[in-house]
Amino acid sequence: MSVLVDWLEMLAEQVRQWGRFSIFTARLFAVTPRALLRFRLIVEQLNNTGARSLVIIMLSGLFVGMVLGLQGYDLLRRFGSTEALGTAAALGLLRELGPVVTALLFAGRAGTSLTSEIGLMSATDQLAAMEMMAVDPIRRVCAPRFIGGVLAMPLLAAIFGLLGILGAYLVGVVIMGVDSGQFWSQMRSSVELKDVVEGIVKSVAFGLACSSIAVFEGYYAVPTAEGVGRATTRTVVVSSVAILALDYMLTAALL
Repeated sequence: MSVLVDWLEMLAEQVRQWGRFSIFTARLFAVTPRALLRFRLIVEQLNNTGARSLVIIMLSGLFVGMVLGLQGYDLLRRFGSTEALGTAAALGLLRELGPVVTALLFAGRAGTSLTSEIGLMSATDQLAAMEMMAVDPIRRVCAPRFIGGVLAMPLLAAIFGLLGILGAYLVGVVIMGVDSGQFWSQMRSSVELKDVVEGIVKSVAFGLACSSIAVFEGYYAVPTAEGVGRATTRTVVVSSVAILALDYMLTAALL
């Protein structure tokens, strides 16, 4: 009986959490148009979430592209189609690996940063002080960080994809000896606009999900060191699951 009660309490808490998230997201979207006027704050958050994530995004993109070049070359060699390596690398990076891996890295680097920053502001009563001065903390603190994350995600995904293609080129052409002309010509003839659009749509959707989850967890974090740590962990876990679930739904819808 006690197990059933505990399970029902956990279920009720999850329902309350979803309710809080829905209300918070509605408020966040409502104040976003006004927050767009705070151009300086948005630029600062673009630097925090985007520019400071460039190193890990560029290195990860390069090495993912190199691994994709190795695996793709080995697979295509069995069918005598190594000249299609450029096509395979570009489609894999633009449609799938670029947006998904970028979003997972974003959640681990920028998402945790946003959550811990807002959580510490709550723990030190900065958000409560804003409310006492009739300043909406969601509009002043959360919205610029949310907008910065949404804008940064497609840019980071594009950089990841470009570095990934470069990595596949280095392995396929420079190391494995694939003809450079065939590598690029096959890529240009096979990659279509809808493939690029699919990657952009996914990266924007992942940016919306990761940024909203990060600021929500930070805003509602328990105002203690342990509470902020747990909120940061939840940001990574929930964002990762949301990214993979959204990836499946978007892939099914855009096929």
